[in-house]
Amino acid sequence: MASSIREGNLEAPTRHPIDWKSADFYAEEALFKEMERVFDICHGCRRCVSLCQSFPTLFDLVDNSESMEVDGVAKADYWKVVDHCYLCDLCYMTKCPYVPPHEWNIDFPHLMLRAKAVKFNKGEVKLRDRILTSTEAVGRFAGIPVVAQVVNAVNKIRPARKMLEAVAGIHADAKLPEFHSKPLRKRLQGHGSPLTAEAAGKTRGKVALFTTCYMNRNEPGVGEDFVAVFEHNGIPVTTPKVERCCGMPKLELGDLEAVAAAKEVNIPELARLVDEGWDLTALIPSCVLMFKQELPLLFPGDPLVQKVKAAFYDPFEYLMLRHKEGKLNTDFQHPLGKVAYHAACHQRVQNIGQKTREALSLVPGSEVEIIERCSGHDGTYAVKKEFHEASMKIVKPVVSRVQSAKADHYGSDCAMAGHHIENGLADGRPPEHPITLLRRAYGI
Repeated sequence: MASSIREGNLEAPTRHPIDWKSADFYAEEALFKEMERVFDICHGCRRCVSLCQSFPTLFDLVDNSESMEVDGVAKADYWKVVDHCYLCDLCYMTKCPYVPPHEWNIDFPHLMLRAKAVKFNKGEVKLRDRILTSTEAVGRFAGIPVVAQVVNAVNKIRPARKMLEAVAGIHADAKLPEFHSKPLRKRLQGHGSPLTAEAAGKTRGKVALFTTCYMNRNEPGVGEDFVAVFEHNGIPVTTPKVERCCGMPKLELGDLEAVAAAKEVNIPELARLVDEGWDLTALIPSCVLMFKQELPLLFPGDPLVQKVKAAFYDPFEYLMLRHKEGKLNTDFQHPLGKVAYHAACHQRVQNIGQKTREALSLVPGSEVEIIERCSGHDGTYAVKKEFHEASMKIVKPVVSRVQSAKADHYGSDCAMAGHHIENGLADGRPPEHPITLLRRAYGI
């Protein structure tokens, strides 16, 4: 056991490329050896116990073992820890003092990713999980006009939800997204703007919006709000000619070959847009993180991946970079009052600062209370029968903060997290995306 906790590393954390093509990456014996080493250090530290269910699960396994050490935990039980990790990255970026370049070289999320890849390659994943992570296929089917109406209606019928839980393992109390028959990409088809790009700082002044599976099919109105806000700031907006899922759902499943297949479609198109002078963004923090971090670590030798990484921004990061150069329109027409704003994990770990809070705080007569705690949603984790209860436990402190804030509005950069908070509130108030609030403040 790591009997004493050494002084943590004070240098900026670095990330090693993911050697997912090597045979050793999928060797279960080598995986278990590394997991035992890392679990032993985590057991001796326990800083991350409040982040997610992976760490309490690990520590309970250790404490209930005969030796009360990691060596007393059955290797088969390691998978219980893996299954609770949804790669939020908070342990690596906000808690762990032993990340590289520290000699102990701890990267808990990417170790869990490796374990998920091993599990996937062994064929030990449920059909439900394969379907849930096939966001494009689900969206295309559920987005058919008649089907969308039926799916949305059935998802609100309690007996139908109980049947879905029994048959598919999707919890009856989980908040499921609605589907729209007219997706965002279709709404923006042929969209053009007479605006002329104006560079400011490192921004080039025109943006290509990666629409994402979720915003495209589930909340296209938020995408329209994005276009309105950016064009109100003199920033032309376009979308890629072709687009696939960013790959984050399949990454969390451990299906790295599917991630690679999506990358082969997205990266050349996004790189083309960069070459034409466009900056890149997306309204889902997980998608932004995929292009800024995960794909560059999976494909470190691909120059197009690096080109896309350098041009990708969080939407509010982009607006605040423009504001720094005096290029943000601050002629707001309507105060927002008090806003309870949940900062999504995958935005926080981008190390860009509190850009959404800063942007909303520019609106006169507005007070923004930021909540920096994981919502526990993850896109699929919160809807699964076996994990929904844990996800509701994780979101409870966030819900309490929203309730105590007595805010006029609440929401998150991650729309799915916003709806998970809504589920916890259970008071009928819907969340509002920060870009929607900004459009309201502009009065456009």
